[in-house]
Amino acid sequence: MSASYESVLGALAVERPDLLVMTAENRAPIRNLPQALGPRFLDVGICEQTLIGAAAGLALRGRIPVVHALAAFLTMRAFEFVRTDVGIAGLPVKMVGYVPGFLSEANGPTHQAIEDVALMRGIPGVDVICPSDGVELAAALPAAVASPRPCYIRYNPLPPVVTHRTPFRLGRAEVLSEGDGVALLTYGVLLGEADRAGAILAEQGVPVRLVDLRTLSPLDEEAVVAAARQAEMVVTIEDHFKIGGLYSMVAEVLLRHGISRRVHPISLGQRWFKPALLPDVLTYEGFTGAQLATRVLAALRSTDA
Repeated sequence: MSASYESVLGALAVERPDLLVMTAENRAPIRNLPQALGPRFLDVGICEQTLIGAAAGLALRGRIPVVHALAAFLTMRAFEFVRTDVGIAGLPVKMVGYVPGFLSEANGPTHQAIEDVALMRGIPGVDVICPSDGVELAAALPAAVASPRPCYIRYNPLPPVVTHRTPFRLGRAEVLSEGDGVALLTYGVLLGEADRAGAILAEQGVPVRLVDLRTLSPLDEEAVVAAARQAEMVVTIEDHFKIGGLYSMVAEVLLRHGISRRVHPISLGQRWFKPALLPDVLTYEGFTGAQLATRVLAALRSTDA
C-alpha cells in the first residue's frame, strides 16, 4: 500500500527537526501527529489569520510550518495574511486546504473553496498543488516541503482512480493518454471523471489526450502547448469558478505562445454548487464521466456546425 499523507508528513518531521505541523482546529487528516510531535504540533483554534501570522513568524525563525485549515477560510479569511506575511516575504509556509472544491460536498457556499486557486496563484511566488488522489498528495508532500517557496495544497485523500506512471515533480504534468482529437486538461478530484469521459469519447471515435496538470503554479506550459498543438479542441475541467482558474491559465498560455485553438471550459461558471454527497454533487452539476463526455461531444458538434 502507498504511504498516507499523515505518515509521510510524520516521516518528514522525523527527518527534519525544523518542520512544524500547525492547524486551526482541523485535525482530521493529522489526528495521530500531536502525540508523535509533541511541542512541534500547534493548534491555534478556529482563527486562521492567527494561524498564518504565527506560521510566518516561525518561518522567519528558520522553521518550516505545514499548516492545516478548511480551504475556504485558509484562502479567504486569512488571505491578507497569506499575501502580506507569507507571500511578500517569500516564506516557506506550506498551506494545506481541507475539503476544497467539490470535496466540500454537503457544505454550503460559505464553506465552498471554488475560488481558492485564483486567489493563491494571484500571489507572486506561491506554488499551487492540486493532487488527484491520496497517492499523488503523499508524493507531492516531500517536494513541497523541500521547496523554499510558499505553497498551497488542495488536500485530496481519495483512493486513486488512475495508475500514475510519472513521478511527481513541481511544475510537471502527467500525460495519461495521447490522442489527437480532444485534449482534456484537469486536476484534482475530477481526474477520475475525466478519465471515464475519455474512455467514452474513445468509444465514440474521438481520440483523447488526458492531462493531469498536478501543479497549477508553476503551470506546465509545455504540456498545455503540446495539447493545444496536437488536439482539435482543448477542454478544461475543474471544480472552480471559470474566472481565474484553469480556463484562464490555459488562455493566458496560448495567447503568450501565439497559439489559436478552441478552448471549451467545463467549470462552475460563476455560481456555487448545490450541497450534497460527492456522487450526487457530480451528477447534479454535470461532472460525471458520462456527463462530461456528452458535454464534450456537444461542444465538438457546435464547432463542426
